[in-house]
Amino acid sequence: MNDPSRTQSPASRYLIVLILGLLIGVVATVMLMRAIQARQDPFPDSLMQVMARQSQLLGESLKQNRCTINDSTPRLQSLRALSNDLELAFPSLRDDARFQQHASRFRATLNDALANPPADCATLAVVTEQVGKDCKACHQDFR
Repeated sequence: MNDPSRTQSPASRYLIVLILGLLIGVVATVMLMRAIQARQDPFPDSLMQVMARQSQLLGESLKQNRCTINDSTPRLQSLRALSNDLELAFPSLRDDARFQQHASRFRATLNDALANPPADCATLAVVTEQVGKDCKACHQDFR
């Protein structure tokens, strides 16, 4: 009745239970990470990434010596349009006076740059540097 070749050793049973436990643990971890990710708002990070990319493209135009009004104005307009959503992206900072000051200074820099668009590389370098300083000042206070 009992065939000794068909009986499993206790070690193989433990191995099966261990593998099954690891598999269930991996699935549960993935589900937990997805649930946490779903609760996070992607808008603030997305806004910062798009603004960083626009600033980077301004810098690349400067390095490539492509400093005409037609090269820089679309980037500056994009940055200005995106800056309107800073308070929306960071609702917890909306009432903070320092945050409002940084956002206003950033918009003022972009407004000045759009009122007098940089027509040469020297002017574009000044604008790019000021935009970078405004971003850095805010990040130092709130990052």
